[in-house]
Amino acid sequence: MTRRRIVEKTKAQGIYRVHTRGCDGERCRCAPMFEATVYASRERKLLRKRHPSLTEAKRWRSEISTAAGKGEAIVPTRKTVNEAADELIAGMTAGTIMNRSSRIYKPSVVRGYEASLRLHIRPEIGALKLSQVHRERVKRLLRKWTEDGQTASTVRNNLDPLRVIFREALEDGQITVDPTAGLRVPHGSGKRERVADRAEAQQLIDALPAGQQAFWACAFYGGLRRGELRALRWDDVDLTAGVIRVARSWDDKEGDVATKTAAGERTVPLAGVLRKLLVAHKMATGRGGADLVFGRTKADPFIPSTLRYQTHAVWTKAGLTPISPHEARHSAASYLIEAGLNDLELTTTIGHSDPRTTKLIYGHLFPDSSTVIVGKLDDYLGRKLAESQRR
Repeated sequence: MTRRRIVEKTKAQGIYRVHTRGCDGERCRCAPMFEATVYASRERKLLRKRHPSLTEAKRWRSEISTAAGKGEAIVPTRKTVNEAADELIAGMTAGTIMNRSSRIYKPSVVRGYEASLRLHIRPEIGALKLSQVHRERVKRLLRKWTEDGQTASTVRNNLDPLRVIFREALEDGQITVDPTAGLRVPHGSGKRERVADRAEAQQLIDALPAGQQAFWACAFYGGLRRGELRALRWDDVDLTAGVIRVARSWDDKEGDVATKTAAGERTVPLAGVLRKLLVAHKMATGRGGADLVFGRTKADPFIPSTLRYQTHAVWTKAGLTPISPHEARHSAASYLIEAGLNDLELTTTIGHSDPRTTKLIYGHLFPDSSTVIVGKLDDYLGRKLAESQRR
C-alpha cells in the first residue's frame, strides 16, 4: 500500500510543508517542498504551487495574493519559452517590440539575443511553459552558466532575452509573476579596460602614419564609439563650427543604423588637436559631403580587424602598448571628468542617458590624480582658514 505524503502547516499563512513519499515527518531527513495556496475569487478556484524553499513560496503567495486582490486574471499561460522566444525575435526584427527607451532594437542586439536563446535558453528551459519557469529555476540556470566557466558579462547577456520575454508576458497579462525581476546577477570583479593618460595618448597617435592619426584622435579626444566612427561622414563634421554631429552607427549586415541609444545622437565639440588632424585628413583624402571620413573607400567602412592589425604592428615596433578604440573612448571620458565638466556636459558629450552610468563606467583615476585632489583640498582648506581669520 502506497503511503500518503505528510503535509504540515507552517507558521506562514496559506503555506504547507509537503514531505516526500515514505517520510513519516518525524526525524525528517527528506527535502520537503513548500506548497503555497491562494484563493482567486475571479476564477473561483484555489491556486496551488509547490516551491523548493519557504522563501520562494512566500514570495509567490504574496505576488499572487496582490494580483488576486486587484481582481486581475490569474490563469497560467500555455505558451512555452520557445514560442515566446520566436515571438520576441520576430517582434524585435519588425520593430513592434522595442527596448525600455521605446527605441527599435539594433540589428546587432537582435542577433545577440537570438544567439543567447539558441545556445543557452532553449536547450535548458525552451520546452517549459512560461508559468512553469519559477525564480529558483532561473537561479539554477545562472549557477550552471557560472559553473560552466562563463564570464559575468556573458551570464548577464544570456539572461537579457529571458528578461524581455517575461517583461512582455507580464505586460500582456500572460503571467502574474516575473521570475527574473530583481534577480541578482554576477557583476564580475569590476576590472575595467586600461586607460591611456594624456601623454601616452599623444605618443600613440604620433607613432602612427598620418592617414591613421585623425581616427585615433577622434577616439581619444572625441570619445566616439567604434560603430559611430565607422559611420561618420564629412557632412557630420563641421570644421567651421568646431563640432561633430553623431547621428548614426554602423552594422556589418544592415549598414547605417541608429545610435546605441537616443542620447547617442549628440554634438561633440572638437578639441584643437583633433580639429587640426581632421583638417589635414580631409585635405589628404580629398573626400567630403556624404563620403565616409574613415572608410577604406568613400562608401565602404574600415574593417576593425584590419585596423587592429595595422596599428598594433606599428605600436609594438615602437615599444608602445597597443590600445583598442573602446579603451580610447574610456580614456576620452576620463579626460572629460578630469577637465572638470559638469554632469550634463559630460553625459551629453560621451552619449549616455544617465550621468551615473558615465561615472560608474569611466570614472577612472590616473596615477597623478592625487596631485589634483590635494590641490583642490589645499585650496578649499586655505579659503576656509582665511574666512575664519577675517571674522
